[in-house]
Amino acid sequence: MRTLFSLCALLCFAECYSQKFTISGHVKDAETGESLIGATITEIKTLQGNVANTHGFYSLTLPRDSVALMYSYVGYTRKIVALFLSRDTVINMTLQSAMLDEVVVNTSRADAIHESTRMSNFSIPIEQIKSLPAFLGETDILKVLQLMPGVQSGNEGSTGLYVRGGGPDQNLLLLDGVPVYNASHLFGFFSVFNADAINHVELTKGGFPARYGGRLSSVIDINMKEGDMKKIKGEGAIGIISSKLTLEGPIVKDKTSFIVSARRTYIDILAKPFIKAQSEEGNTFGYYFYDLNLKLNHIFNANNRLYLSTYTGKDKAYAKEKYKNYNGAGEEIDHNSLQWGNVITALRWNHIFGPRLFSNVSATYSRYNFSVRQKQTEEVQLPDLSLQTNIYRNDYSSNIRDWSTGIDFDYLPRPDHTIRFGARATLHKFVPGVFTSSDPFASDTVIGAHPVNASEFSLYVEDDWKINDRVKVNAGVHASAFYVENKWYHSIQPRLSARYLIQPELALKASYSKMAQYIHLLTNAGLGLPTDLWVSSTARIKPQQSDQYAIGIAKTIQSKYEFSVEGYYKNMENLIEYRDGASYLNVETDWQDNVATNGHGKSYGLEVLLQKKTGNVSGWLGYTLSKSTRQFDELNFGKEFPYKFDRRHDISLAVSYNWDKRRDFSFVWVYGSGNTITLPTA
Repeated sequence: MRTLFSLCALLCFAECYSQKFTISGHVKDAETGESLIGATITEIKTLQGNVANTHGFYSLTLPRDSVALMYSYVGYTRKIVALFLSRDTVINMTLQSAMLDEVVVNTSRADAIHESTRMSNFSIPIEQIKSLPAFLGETDILKVLQLMPGVQSGNEGSTGLYVRGGGPDQNLLLLDGVPVYNASHLFGFFSVFNADAINHVELTKGGFPARYGGRLSSVIDINMKEGDMKKIKGEGAIGIISSKLTLEGPIVKDKTSFIVSARRTYIDILAKPFIKAQSEEGNTFGYYFYDLNLKLNHIFNANNRLYLSTYTGKDKAYAKEKYKNYNGAGEEIDHNSLQWGNVITALRWNHIFGPRLFSNVSATYSRYNFSVRQKQTEEVQLPDLSLQTNIYRNDYSSNIRDWSTGIDFDYLPRPDHTIRFGARATLHKFVPGVFTSSDPFASDTVIGAHPVNASEFSLYVEDDWKINDRVKVNAGVHASAFYVENKWYHSIQPRLSARYLIQPELALKASYSKMAQYIHLLTNAGLGLPTDLWVSSTARIKPQQSDQYAIGIAKTIQSKYEFSVEGYYKNMENLIEYRDGASYLNVETDWQDNVATNGHGKSYGLEVLLQKKTGNVSGWLGYTLSKSTRQFDELNFGKEFPYKFDRRHDISLAVSYNWDKRRDFSFVWVYGSGNTITLPTA
């Protein structure tokens, strides 16, 4: 009996200590209250851990016991919290920037490149982006991403992105979860992303998690700052071509915050008096662009937060010419303009159902519009010597609009195991190109494509699971459907990434991704011009599809350096391209008659990267060896040809040296072999 009692007591004791509890909360910047996206939380004894999601939320389930948690983030001083875990616990952690006390922080094991399941994925600290040399003094996120292996820049100085042989339409650019369709200012030389308003940037080129869909080549996920919860502050700059100002602070301290950031060129304002002085008729011309970012962040309670963010930006080039009529009576005034711009809005609600389940509900709107306008005002002398005013107009416009709603869940059953699932529905409206002519002596003329409405639906489930100390996988499936012109398209897209630890800091990685894309970009210009047209898949035009395979190794060296070598192969189907001689101006015919369809593309290559993210000296060295081709039955006599900006060799070096709190030094060096080109003979 005594033995039986002792055994029962032992079982009860074991059961008590086999209980598991969850530690959850948010990780934020101690000075501003900004969420630290991707911050690492590690239990020191077992090295079990997790990372904060895109809203700074984390969850870690551990057995009942004494635990020591280490909170770390690149560029911040680590913190360690020790406690006896006997119940579910909420710990909202704040970390101090290492720059404030000159502490050098090394990368922790849990967020090292060899530990991550995902490959072909890069995150660049914003401070590092802002420290690199900038063209004409304008810090540009996309130009920094061009320095990464596998990313081609297109023309010199432009912000175009050609990722692993894909076109610019195959990049999913997300700003707070909302697609941005044209990210170019100044005809492609600057991007629309103002670094002063940005918190986090992440580039994924392959091994796509199941939560992403709708593009073939890359995902650029950009998150805006939430606004300082502690105090009002601002920063500004006067540059060579533009000025910018950012203000942020609490509306209600530790409860509600805001950030507003604006940027505008002023060359047109400064040059206008000189242009008028040089023109006898008072002719003028100019160009400007502007950006405006706004975000509000409100905390209802520990489990509910609301975010409202918006961005609007516009480019406009204009000219005004005035001259006398041929008979000297009256005058003519010509107004010409080219303008394009984006408007996006996102409303997001975060809700924590429990320490292990996090949700994000969102409603978003995105619009991109492009137009060319001509207006001629003519004064004509009538027989009675009076003047009659006639106005002639020619307008060309194109736009795309999205209304979308979705819900995403993060479920964290235990350390090193995260399950994500969600759904999204989007209504697209495409106006590929409409030409309108107005004449005072005739009825208006409207030529061009009819608007196309389409609906897109998607579901996904994704499981990131550390099976044992050596094997970790991210497996999932993304299912999507597209309804347009009474036709349904659908796609089941499996995704798999795996990591195997060969040695404690050396990993072998491999991935496979199947992707589908239901929208296309028609382009025949080298620059990222706004004349490129966004069009929908239709009953005649099939969705694009791709399969991408990658394999490589990743190693952390001395806890400071990250080294990776990766080879990839990508196959693409159902591509489209303008036929020879066709362009966006062919509005008399259906755009579908101007394109070659069912194109095939392939791209393969090798990428090498050595990167250092922390310390006084940081930066990276990258090398790309690649080849990319296209084949259309209707082009080049059906023969395969090199794709635009196919470049065999590409080397980039970016280095920043933080001298002290007030001084830093940086440089960028790029080498690229020539692009293939066919010169016309007649």
